[in-house]
Amino acid sequence: MTLQKCSFINEGFYNFINEEVLPLHTLNASTFWHDFETLVADLAPMNQALLVTRERMQEQIDQWHMNRKGQPFDAIEYQGFLEEIQYLVEEKEDFSITTENVDEEIALLAGPQLVVPVNNARFALNAANARWGSLYDALYGTDVIPAADGLERGHQYNEARGKRVIAIAKDFLDEHFPLEMGSHQNACSYVVYYNHLLAFSPMVVLQV
Repeated sequence: MTLQKCSFINEGFYNFINEEVLPLHTLNASTFWHDFETLVADLAPMNQALLVTRERMQEQIDQWHMNRKGQPFDAIEYQGFLEEIQYLVEEKEDFSITTENVDEEIALLAGPQLVVPVNNARFALNAANARWGSLYDALYGTDVIPAADGLERGHQYNEARGKRVIAIAKDFLDEHFPLEMGSHQNACSYVVYYNHLLAFSPMVVLQV
């Protein structure tokens, strides 16, 4: 039996694995899908049980807040409630764990591993920022740019501060990753093409 006939496997994903991923490796399709099917059968019931637990806890938390609507918030009482429903549990002793066959990027580089849909640019950008850090976030949210003269931080986005962030970031790129011609200040988009990073300006293509 292969998962090609299973309704929970997307046809596009199935074809992508068979036609684009597996040809790059020594693992054959039969072995991959058999092991994948075994993994799903093993972990799906556990995952479903965890989802049920999460839903139950969320309902209890929602009800706790609704029952105390309009009352002063008591942090100690709330913590006791969360411990009672086992949302918070007693901290355990330190332990160690090891894994095998992990990609070097995950095994050797510290950082959160996020999975996001590539067709949502904002999600993909957030994932990259969480993995490697964001120069834009660092410039906007810290005192690298003084919070004065119309560049103040606030609860809403400050367009003037945002423009200053972009200008400083592009100056940084010009200093450390200069283009063969032109400036990053004029670049409006970037594309990787045959191992080259191309920066597009409104008039020309600038190669890094």
